[in-house]
Amino acid sequence: QVQLVESGGGLVQPGGSLRLSCAASASDFNFDIMAWYRQAPGKQREWVAGISRLNVTYSADSVIGRFTISRDSAENMVYLQMDNLEPEDTAVYYCMGSRRGIIVWGQGTQVTVSS
Repeated sequence: QVQLVESGGGLVQPGGSLRLSCAASASDFNFDIMAWYRQAPGKQREWVAGISRLNVTYSADSVIGRFTISRDSAENMVYLQMDNLEPEDTAVYYCMGSRRGIIVWGQGTQVTVSS
């Protein structure tokens, strides 16, 4: 079964940047949609951004202009470039992939924005 593994989280000061990466364990299992979600303490998991197989992207209003999602289909990876980070962006960030009704989640990576 294909797995997703996130990396790139950490501690950053407000206004800083981080780049999250998500790698699929099977290079030949190409997801139709890949997306990033996040879950802050005490809150529900929320969608952040998504990208289709044709590289059409969608982003939540709260991150437009600050976060950019991209993918490398050849390497079966998806990225989230996060700029101008705010304390409200602190959360565990999860990678998600879907294909023909199959949904796969990564284990999550912690992002903490604090001075």
